[in-house]
Amino acid sequence: MPVIASPADGVPLRYDLTGTADGDPAAPALVLLHGSVLSRAIWRGLGYLGPLSAEHRVIRLDLRGHGRSGTPHEPSAYTQDRFVADLLGVLDAEGIERAALMGYSLGARVALSTALAHPEGVTALISLGGSAAAQHGALDSVFFPGVIDTVREEGMAAFADGQGLTADRSDRRGRSTREAFLAADAAAMAALFTATDATPAVPEAELAACAVPALWMAGSEDRPRLEDSRAAAATMPRARFAELPGRDHGGTLWPAEPVLEQVTGFLREVEGRSAGA
Repeated sequence: MPVIASPADGVPLRYDLTGTADGDPAAPALVLLHGSVLSRAIWRGLGYLGPLSAEHRVIRLDLRGHGRSGTPHEPSAYTQDRFVADLLGVLDAEGIERAALMGYSLGARVALSTALAHPEGVTALISLGGSAAAQHGALDSVFFPGVIDTVREEGMAAFADGQGLTADRSDRRGRSTREAFLAADAAAMAALFTATDATPAVPEAELAACAVPALWMAGSEDRPRLEDSRAAAATMPRARFAELPGRDHGGTLWPAEPVLEQVTGFLREVEGRSAGA
């Protein structure tokens, strides 16, 4: 697995590449960016990696604080500027000048921030359960009230318990999600959440000036991300919105098939390919 030092502050960043790169180095590049307290493993585990890597060079990055990347404990290490620098550093290390970006939750905000700062390097933006709004108080809605203090003072077991992912869960998905949460660095997550809570809104004028083709998706039960995503898509000149019926924030990515149908169609359209290409 490749590892680079972040150009922003030297934090180790681990990522991998999968897909058509071996057979076709000219294949379009696609970066997958996971959500908070998760890792790049979700894209394989939930069934996204295979279909997407059939047509793309797929880069899966463990965002700082997550997976096998470095885990700084200061909120200042988790600004959007740091995440953007990390992503650009990985692309530069692989010699990739332009790529599509697909992110879930935190990853969606990183993808958006990158598209706004460096639109010339982003061929398409796919936001899953994302938002361009100010994030103060948003984590209490996404997870549960008081989540930042809970993680800081009680750790990741309390974080899992607060979402109903208790130790007695018998379903496979619940158990695996709890295990993933328990593996996270609590001090890093507290720092990340503190920084996320301080993330300001993207000015509407910046969204309106961003001509990157964009697909915003959110669940019908994912409040307020549903409204946030719809509003952002309406503001960006080359964006559209697709609702995922019956899904809340945690269920955005599963099952994968309806999401993949929208995503693959959108990418083919942007990249000028047909379904049989």
